[in-house]
Amino acid sequence: MDGVDPVRLDDQQLMKELETIHRTRHDTLLYGSNDALRAHNERMAQLEGEYLRRHPRRPVASGRTREGARERECGR
Repeated sequence: MDGVDPVRLDDQQLMKELETIHRTRHDTLLYGSNDALRAHNERMAQLEGEYLRRHPRRPVASGRTREGARERECGR
């Protein structure tokens, strides 16, 4: 595994890692090798999994749910 085990990161470090990996996602998808994309996927899953473990009751915006998306579609 590349990088620090997400469990060992404090909340600020975890958020910084998540921001970085999300920022680099598009370029990795478009221009990275298959190995780079696989490593990116694995690291993203680890970081996001740790975030969700720490914040199981995180706020969810109604517009980011399936029902909210349907309501937006009906309003067009």
